[in-house]
Amino acid sequence: MGFKENLRSQLDFSGMLIKELAARSGIKKKTIESYLVNNSHIPSVEAAVSIAKALGVSVEYLVSGANSVRDIPLSSLPKDIQDIVIESKKLNPKDRFVVLNMVKLLSKR
Repeated sequence: MGFKENLRSQLDFSGMLIKELAARSGIKKKTIESYLVNNSHIPSVEAAVSIAKALGVSVEYLVSGANSVRDIPLSSLPKDIQDIVIESKKLNPKDRFVVLNMVKLLSKR
């Protein structure tokens, strides 16, 4: 998969809207939309970095799909983390996004 597909996949996974990504990344909504159309182009390095940072993934993941945390088998994670993942999958995308941000805040303490 390429940038377009990985960006769409990550947006769907995170439950983030394009306008939210635009606000978080500083990239115009229309520009992000242009990355998602059939004849899309690859963003500049600066734009890709901003988008990846806003989505909480690496640029490498957006470009190639490689090195994604989502590629780690669930069974290889500690039991408590497995439970968190399983329970979070039951949430709607917006609630899952809120929980993810809470976890990020807690991990910075």
